[in-house]
Amino acid sequence: MPKKSRLDRLPGDAYSEQIHARFWLIGTDQKGYLGVGKVRLMELIDELGSISQAAKTLGMSYKRAWSLIEEVNKIGSQPYVTKEVGGAGGGHATLTEAGRKAIGHYRELETEFRQFIAQRTATINL
Repeated sequence: MPKKSRLDRLPGDAYSEQIHARFWLIGTDQKGYLGVGKVRLMELIDELGSISQAAKTLGMSYKRAWSLIEEVNKIGSQPYVTKEVGGAGGGHATLTEAGRKAIGHYRELETEFRQFIAQRTATINL
């Protein structure tokens, strides 16, 4: 099977058959951002209570997941994920209220973005 060229791959999320895009929410300090991968990781941490389990679900290493969490924890004035170390059952991770609000803002904007793309796609004739 021939290797796909860069032009054969469609980067970004498919918002319609014709439009693939990604967007990020940039922190006020312009140093950090929140994108679909970080949001999904945070959602899984909230669901599973574990950075390790969230990382496994996404097929990434724990080290990569922890690095992403360190990044998101620097975006706002409060951390988005807290971690408790050790114990008989191992550590535990918790999404904070600030983290839930950030996810809510991201998902709300994503919904509006999808609606906008759907409206605009109807007018595109390529």
